[in-house]
Amino acid sequence: MRKYLSLLIFFSALASAQTAPQRYEINKEMPLYLDRIKESLTYPLAWGNSEITDYQLWQQMAREKVFECMLVPPPPSSSYDMTVISTDKREGYRVEYIEFNISDYSRVPAYLAIPDGKGPFPAVVMLHDHGAKFSIGKEKMIRPFGVSDDVLAESDKWAEQCYDSQYVGDYLAQNGYVVISVDALFWGERGRKEGVNYDMQQALACNMEMLGRSWSGTITYEDIYTVDFLESLKFVDKSRIGCFGFSMGGYRSWMLAALSDKVKAGAVACWMITTDAQLAWDARTSKGASAFSMLLPGVRNYLDYPHIASIACPKPMLFYAGATDKLFPIDGVKDAFGTITRVWESQEAESRLQTRIWDLPHFCSKPMQQEILEFFDKNLSKSKHKKRGSKN
Repeated sequence: MRKYLSLLIFFSALASAQTAPQRYEINKEMPLYLDRIKESLTYPLAWGNSEITDYQLWQQMAREKVFECMLVPPPPSSSYDMTVISTDKREGYRVEYIEFNISDYSRVPAYLAIPDGKGPFPAVVMLHDHGAKFSIGKEKMIRPFGVSDDVLAESDKWAEQCYDSQYVGDYLAQNGYVVISVDALFWGERGRKEGVNYDMQQALACNMEMLGRSWSGTITYEDIYTVDFLESLKFVDKSRIGCFGFSMGGYRSWMLAALSDKVKAGAVACWMITTDAQLAWDARTSKGASAFSMLLPGVRNYLDYPHIASIACPKPMLFYAGATDKLFPIDGVKDAFGTITRVWESQEAESRLQTRIWDLPHFCSKPMQQEILEFFDKNLSKSKHKKRGSKN
């Protein structure tokens, strides 16, 4: 009898479990109350939302808030102590593989491309992408030399896949610009001792925040320090420094232009969106780990992406996007471009802003690069120089 009752209780419980509704509070890696959170994001510090009506004062306050959300910076370098390790002569320019102290924490390798002739030259900081490709960083922007055949083949393949088989850094150097590209922390020669592992970027970000630092903030601080280093070079005209990046490099580019007065013009390819569009239920979202390299704690309580980028106003800025870019839904891109445009218009600086949506996916084509060069020619060069074209 006791055995019969036990079986009866078991099967009754099993039937109840099968008919009871499943309880959960996470869907597609989002809390079910996502929409309510988004409704609460009013971006009170954005230009036009803020009570501050003096633009320069707003710019200062907004920038301070972004720095606050970037957490503690690496200590600035007390001496760059640049060393040229090797040099590769190319048509119309040379590329130096160098090392310098980017901060008092880190001594970093970099590629520095220098045009032939007498300077000082205009200069552009080349900010590499994410792409879940960590084995190379600076090599995505300037063609490497003195490396293994595997690294060279990997870099050439990446240039083909993302940049239309053209290294953007070499392209600008051929056309009269000093160009520098540095590995961001976790990429290339600043990667993991244990080797490349996609998931470990989340662990790095977590560990940095437990130490009171931000991995994303550190990347941006080091981009700012790279500009500081660049302007110290005697062959660079410090009044004519710009920045460029594609994908995550685009995010880094508008962040850098917004936060460094030493950057006079910035170009961005395929990275601008609103949070509302980026975190929509039907949007294509990543595993989440990639976002840590572009995530600032708490900043969304004050400013959205286009609001931060607008801190760069009234500088000359170029924002390009792809109409079929699956990473950035086009309606969200258009909304972000509209927000940015209204800020430049409010300062009567709309002639200094370019936004364009190309009939392309997530890609930086040669025609796009040509227009980026023309943008820098217009805003950084003292006079039009002859374009040599690309040999890469």
